[in-house]
Amino acid sequence: MNTRILLVEDDERLAELTAEYLTKNDLQVSIEPRGDTAEARILNEQPDLVILDVMLPGKDGFEVCRAVRPHYRGVILMLTARDEDFDQILGLEMGADDYIAKPVQPRVLLARIKALLRRLPTPAEGGSTDAEQMVFGQFRISQATRTAALSGETIDLTTAEFDLLWLLASHAGNVLSRDDLLQELRGIGFDGLDRSIDARISRLRKKLNDDPENPTRIKTVRGKGYLFSKHDWN
Repeated sequence: MNTRILLVEDDERLAELTAEYLTKNDLQVSIEPRGDTAEARILNEQPDLVILDVMLPGKDGFEVCRAVRPHYRGVILMLTARDEDFDQILGLEMGADDYIAKPVQPRVLLARIKALLRRLPTPAEGGSTDAEQMVFGQFRISQATRTAALSGETIDLTTAEFDLLWLLASHAGNVLSRDDLLQELRGIGFDGLDRSIDARISRLRKKLNDDPENPTRIKTVRGKGYLFSKHDWN
């Protein structure tokens, strides 16, 4: 039981039931009921994963996510209102790695947590051996260390942003549809409404100094998807 999870949820009964279920599945769970105190706990304790509800007393989940993201390297899974696209996109824009709509079945939550945790680097991956990397001009991305750098400057990426960037770079020069990306990253197909990929692409473009009005590094191919350029990295 080495994986540490902080559950930020103000519904005491729901939090206890969720924590009990996750604990039975070999996860170490702590509960925090308030947003304004959750921020300090996340930064001080640095749990492997934070389950962060949107509606919280003191400070909402969006504010907490935005405040801790620059200093927290773990995974943030946001709990949003069902079918509230605005909540989902805003959470991703604040730096969340993924979201799941409430109410959620415990087994579904567990499956999503396990999928997110599998993306985290293991201690063995923290060494200096860079066994798997790609270089495009001044851009370098390493799967072994899960880092990316542009012109020698390390790019601050969330877990989900790195996964998307690695997937796009792995298919440089080829168009990947939203369905391709969602299937690979989340195991679901594109329903025509999910905007999570678009939100992450927008964040990646900013971090890669790509012109949002005329992007050349991660291009939009209208009606088809996104293309990671092999060039334009000088």
